[in-house]
Amino acid sequence: MPLTIWTNHEFRPEALEAFKAGLAAGGHRLIHSPKSSASVLAAGASDPALAEADIVFGQPKVDDIMHQRKLRWVALTTAGYTRYDGGDLRAAFKARGAVLTKASGVFADACAHQVLANMLALARRLPGQLRNQDGAREWKYLEDRFVATLLTGQSAVLLGHGVIGKRLAELLRPFGMKLTAFRRTPAGKDEGIAVVNAAGLPAALAAADQVVNILPESKETINFMDAARFAQMKPGARFYNIGRGTTVDQPALMAALESGRLDAAYLDVTEPEPLPPEHPLWKTRNCYITCHVGGGTREQDDKLVRLFLDNLARFERGEALVERIV
Repeated sequence: MPLTIWTNHEFRPEALEAFKAGLAAGGHRLIHSPKSSASVLAAGASDPALAEADIVFGQPKVDDIMHQRKLRWVALTTAGYTRYDGGDLRAAFKARGAVLTKASGVFADACAHQVLANMLALARRLPGQLRNQDGAREWKYLEDRFVATLLTGQSAVLLGHGVIGKRLAELLRPFGMKLTAFRRTPAGKDEGIAVVNAAGLPAALAAADQVVNILPESKETINFMDAARFAQMKPGARFYNIGRGTTVDQPALMAALESGRLDAAYLDVTEPEPLPPEHPLWKTRNCYITCHVGGGTREQDDKLVRLFLDNLARFERGEALVERIV
């Protein structure tokens, strides 16, 4: 049966053609909102045309999808889904049998590569050497050659063990690293690496050379990495945030960096975003920032389209959808 699909995602041209072709093959109707956005992180604006949709693809406004009786499935274009995680929305979807899915798998490999790239860059002390090329251009042979380190044999704690954490663990294994993941409720089997809960986290942090935060935003994770947890980390350790900026107490992080307790930090996410040019994080000692690009690739939209069309085929066959939240 033909379906009406509404989207507010602003596609790259090739991906849009693939999206249209996939819908046309099934005889489905597309409504492309005039209020579309190229950022998968941006909350959508209200669009009355959404009321005609059976399926939504993108980042719709929560109020627009809460009580639409016709709406059967919302396919989010992000790994995170904080704004859609309210009890009222979950209850409304469950009451009418609607489905909510996310797209973590699209971003997992890129996020894992981003963290690995920065681990290697900090280990080999590349940021300072590259800045030297843009600055004084001094030949710092003795200063740089004998301070570089290796990841080989080091210890890392991954805060979060979803698809991104599992992919990062795969990339780190060839270095012979000792890997530990934090989960509030460990599964108890088939985890792949050692897993600790909150009780075991202090000891894990104290032993780790590298701590990678992959936590999503929720009531339980706001300022999860606070002054107390930074104090539990091994002196000279490095910290990475590829999760959400709100999960880190940024003043506490800045204090740990400025004091020298932490050797360095890499942040792909901050609070707020965009981070204002005058924000002190930009000038904090050994703090390296990228602009929430860690999950991105040239093929991002193509992957989102493939995930949606594959799930659409499952939806039409009455099968379980991939990455279902509700």
